[in-house]
Amino acid sequence: MNDEIPQLLLFFAGWGMDERPFMKHLPKDRDCMICYDYSSLSFDMSLLTPYKHIRVVAWSMGVWVASRVLSGRHLPLSESIAINGTPWPIDNERGIAEVIFQGTLEGLNERTLQKFRRRMCGSEDALNHFMEHAPRRTMEDLHEELRQIGKRSREVYKSDFRWDKVYIGLQDKIFLPVNQQKAWEGKNITMIACEHYPHTCWEELFKKKIHG
Repeated sequence: MNDEIPQLLLFFAGWGMDERPFMKHLPKDRDCMICYDYSSLSFDMSLLTPYKHIRVVAWSMGVWVASRVLSGRHLPLSESIAINGTPWPIDNERGIAEVIFQGTLEGLNERTLQKFRRRMCGSEDALNHFMEHAPRRTMEDLHEELRQIGKRSREVYKSDFRWDKVYIGLQDKIFLPVNQQKAWEGKNITMIACEHYPHTCWEELFKKKIHG
């Protein structure tokens, strides 16, 4: 990192994550901060004060969280990117359908978690790749995080956070592409060939814009 121009990659991961799936993809030329576990939406903004350039990347449920916690903040943003998520995480038309979310919450166990991860990754090979660096979270943690997401996502809020670029995965089976398109209508959208978990795109997403 250039000490004269401190830079930060601020990444908001999805539900059920920790830092492990992403560590090997992070850029080496700047500081990196990974946000996860949304059982609480508290965020220490003082951590961002040293930086002159902040690049925000948010994925899945992280898009909603970033939209909330960064709203109203005057940050030195160089770019903000959303991928496979929306500011309305539980919404029949702009996010995940209510009935699907409730079914996931009420039926969460080791078997259904693995089924979810398989749908998230899209193939057995991609799932195996993900599991090599799987998050180390307990089932109790994951259930509580999902419960809190369900509770807080129903709160009415207004966000002025601006997303510069939106990427929508054509094969996303979690946040359906048609719902994402409706949520981001009028925004700068690029459709890309990936599943919900874009495991082949992380390095490009973290470093620069990618192309459809």
